[in-house]
Amino acid sequence: MAQVKVYFDPVGQTLTVWFADPQQEHVCEETGEEIVLMKDSSGRVIGFEKLHFSASEAEPWQVIFERISAHVLPSAHNPTP
Repeated sequence: MAQVKVYFDPVGQTLTVWFADPQQEHVCEETGEEIVLMKDSSGRVIGFEKLHFSASEAEPWQVIFERISAHVLPSAHNPTP
């Protein structure tokens, strides 16, 4: 079973999410929208970091994951699923 690892740093105000082993990180790429993509040596995104992220400590977090097939997602070449 795959694991998703989520880390919140309230001091550094970052939210980091890993979809694969963080030790596989080869390169990071900033998107210009305060998001950093972490990629493996083949260029596959294995995680991301949201900069300047803040969350209320009074509110509990609820994380929901949904798995969908790639063919369901619309693309620029095929705008309808």
